[in-house]
Amino acid sequence: MWNELKSNLTSALVFFREFILFNFLLIIVILILVDTPSLSISLILILLFISLITLNLIGARRRKELNKIKDIITNISKNYYADPNEIILSRNLSGLEDAIKGMFEKAKSDIEYLKRLERIRTEFLANVSHELRTPIFTIQGYLETLLNGAINDKNVNLNFLEKANHHTINLSNLLNDLIDISMIESGEMRMSYRYFDIHPYLLQIVQELKPMAAEKSIELLYSFQADEKLQLFGDKNKLRQAFINLIQNAIKYTEHGKVEVIIEEEKKHGLILIKDTGIGIPEQDINRIFERFYRVDKARSRAVGGTGLGLAIVKHIIEAHGSKIDVKSKINEGSEFSFRLKK
Repeated sequence: MWNELKSNLTSALVFFREFILFNFLLIIVILILVDTPSLSISLILILLFISLITLNLIGARRRKELNKIKDIITNISKNYYADPNEIILSRNLSGLEDAIKGMFEKAKSDIEYLKRLERIRTEFLANVSHELRTPIFTIQGYLETLLNGAINDKNVNLNFLEKANHHTINLSNLLNDLIDISMIESGEMRMSYRYFDIHPYLLQIVQELKPMAAEKSIELLYSFQADEKLQLFGDKNKLRQAFINLIQNAIKYTEHGKVEVIIEEEKKHGLILIKDTGIGIPEQDINRIFERFYRVDKARSRAVGGTGLGLAIVKHIIEAHGSKIDVKSKINEGSEFSFRLKK
């Protein structure tokens, strides 16, 4: 915008210089061609008078335009305008008008972005406080009960200690997830990309999680629809975290039926799908499930466990691999999470 303004001022100065030069040359011509001195002086005076009026009019016009620009910039800083079309300059400053409108739209976008960040920060701090407070208060309650005499009651002491230990594990998981997502979002998490055999890698993860599925009488199936020597490119450790989170979620939110882990080979990618026959996700919530601490059903989510950060971490990990995670879901029919990795 300032370049445009500078260009207009430079053009005005060039015009003034050429205008003065033209008048100077015209005076010399008059002095040469007109024999009568009095007539020459009269013509010169008339010419100078016209020049002064012209310069004054041009200067007044420029001052008016500069004041208009100043007022517009002041109004933008005070959030006076609601729409860029309210910003209007003269026709010969159309380029500058477009530049100011662009500045206005960017400033408005930046303000909205900062407000959104502040809102997210506030919500995040409130959620973290709540998520930390719950297990800490629970552990404190169990320990106080034990210290007040329940430690000697064989019917409850071991049960209370097991529950307290369970909540310390949940607290540890929450803190680990908070550290992970903070490192990812700040760009401090280092990724180690390399090609690896996806078939044995994913088969091992599925085998590790089969006991969890068996506890709920759910089938955990693995389907490899590709060359067994297929190699994909990525960070094995970070991807393991993403796979485990997605498969565990599928098991947690499936009451009966099955969970399938599928790999399909494409021309340039390997397509990974995690499908379940679970409770599904409401359509209005699908775009929000990757937000930190967002829970579709808060009561149910806490009942099945989890920190509320898992899917946010998964999203970051998948995007760090140059991919995007897609979700399809129908209530009471199941969900499908999918993404691609480069071959």
